[in-house]
Amino acid sequence: MERNVAGASGTRAIPFDAAKLDRLMEAAGLDVLVATSKHNVQYLLGAERAIFFDYMDAMGVSRYLPVLVYPKGAPEKSVYVGHRLETHQRAVAPPWVPQVRTESSGSVDAITRAVAALKDAGVPMKRVGVEMAFLPMDAGRALADALPGAALKDALLVLERLRAVKSADELAKLKTASELVIAAMLEVIAGHGPGTTKQQLSDALRIAEVNRGLTFEYCLLACGNSHNRAPSAQRWEQGEVLSLDSGGNFHGYIGDLARMAVLGEPDGELRDCLAEIEAVQRAAFAAVRPGAMGGDIYVAAKRQLAQITQRDCTDFLAHGMGLVSHEAPRLTATGPVPYDDTDARLPLETGMVVSIETTMKHPKRGFIKLEDTVVVTATGHEIFGEGGRGWNRGGSAL
Repeated sequence: MERNVAGASGTRAIPFDAAKLDRLMEAAGLDVLVATSKHNVQYLLGAERAIFFDYMDAMGVSRYLPVLVYPKGAPEKSVYVGHRLETHQRAVAPPWVPQVRTESSGSVDAITRAVAALKDAGVPMKRVGVEMAFLPMDAGRALADALPGAALKDALLVLERLRAVKSADELAKLKTASELVIAAMLEVIAGHGPGTTKQQLSDALRIAEVNRGLTFEYCLLACGNSHNRAPSAQRWEQGEVLSLDSGGNFHGYIGDLARMAVLGEPDGELRDCLAEIEAVQRAAFAAVRPGAMGGDIYVAAKRQLAQITQRDCTDFLAHGMGLVSHEAPRLTATGPVPYDDTDARLPLETGMVVSIETTMKHPKRGFIKLEDTVVVTATGHEIFGEGGRGWNRGGSAL
């Protein structure tokens, strides 16, 4: 059920499931939530991030710290404290929060103003949920000093569970991000031939993604028989493979995919290697459906991995995607990013998004990988950005 809150700019709908957030906060023992990360503030605010601070937080002797405070069961008492430099942006597109105060100049100033506003509203603040990993020490100390006797608890899991199921608007952004990343990759592959350096390829992909309206985040790339994925002066030569793995951000939502290319025609061994990776990917896709246990994705992938010839040099990984890479659902406790595999023992829900990736570090042919973004739908799953899955030919547009 949609909830509305009346503010100075009129009545506006709360852009997230407030009842769900209230339940999560109650279960976690929280009276009030203090969000300070750019991604969670964007989500809770239902508005674009501050333009001036989209790339960097540091300014002068402090840093940008957006603060959105949500009291459990009382959204009408919520407050957002932003920086002075986002005043015009919030005036053009007013968010739902009743109190929007774009008047802070640094981290301590922002948190102090937010607490003062809550005290004026008479909000209970004995049990305060904060983002421990996204609260600077100076602001954390100021918060503790302003609320003597209050218990500060980490609200990471509360916010993750809130964001785990994506809305139609979020899914549309993730799909756009995925499709644009693939299009940028295919353009770069087709437009570059023998002798191109990895640094040139990375630079070209940055331009191709930005030209499509994405914020370029990273490019991991390997060519030849090397497994090193850093941009460098190494050249991509005739007959060699190229792995492109890139994250492009569309309005905060990440498209994270990997595709393969070769200069020339792929031989039988290369075709077989990529076919084995594709088989693992497809086996994992088939396990993505509402009601299935999250861990079923790994069961299906490992069953297929055991059948391929290159299983000793091939790894599988599945992780949640959205505003954050490796967000809920969390499906493994043994991946490259450490966390508990909570969602492996929980059913997948319609609207959850999973990145599925299979990586082969072939000792002679190099780094071969596919990564895809998959959403749980009411009837099964949908793949975002499915193009370019085979061996793409380098320099085909030259």
